[in-house]
Amino acid sequence: MNLHNAEFIKSVVSPRDFMRDGRPQVVFAGKSNVGKSSVINKILNRKNFARVGASPGKTVHINYFLIDNYAYFVDLPGYGYAKVSKSEKQRWAGLVEGYLADDRTLALVFQLVDFRHPPTADDIMMINFLIDNEIPFVVVLTKADKLTKNERAKRRKALLSEMPCAEDIHMIEFSAMNGEGVEEIREIIEDIEQEALEGNAPDEAGKEQ
Repeated sequence: MNLHNAEFIKSVVSPRDFMRDGRPQVVFAGKSNVGKSSVINKILNRKNFARVGASPGKTVHINYFLIDNYAYFVDLPGYGYAKVSKSEKQRWAGLVEGYLADDRTLALVFQLVDFRHPPTADDIMMINFLIDNEIPFVVVLTKADKLTKNERAKRRKALLSEMPCAEDIHMIEFSAMNGEGVEEIREIIEDIEQEALEGNAPDEAGKEQ
């Protein structure tokens, strides 16, 4: 899969507009300001492809990016932004839960967590949801460059008690600044493509009939 061949498809605010054409979907989830846009931009080696929002939590929508006409990157709206209204939080929950429960080819969720801090209650809720629903996921620990070597070691140890099933979760330390973790994420995405090819998924996952 050529990650440089990427295009924005659409923003979705209603389940009726979800993409359901059979292509594999790689999802990016996390709280507002965790760096989802920066992660996507770094993976694709594009500077401003996925917009970095100046006002987090303001708009509740799901963004679809088509990668090499083969798979979608799906950018879920950031959660946990304190200044949004209760109704907006409920709308976010309804949209995201609707997406995760929808009939589509969900290949993997990259669940982003700020490495500098303990996972939030919303982070834990999301991780538990993924575990309970047997949705494959990898935790990406963002902003790793902002921690010293000793601080990283402390945070790694703390995560074992802060995160459910932490010992069994694949975690990647990531920095959009220096590119740490980028190649590991790309390799995982390549593995997804290979598994789909071996499972005879290209026709269904590649093009609409």
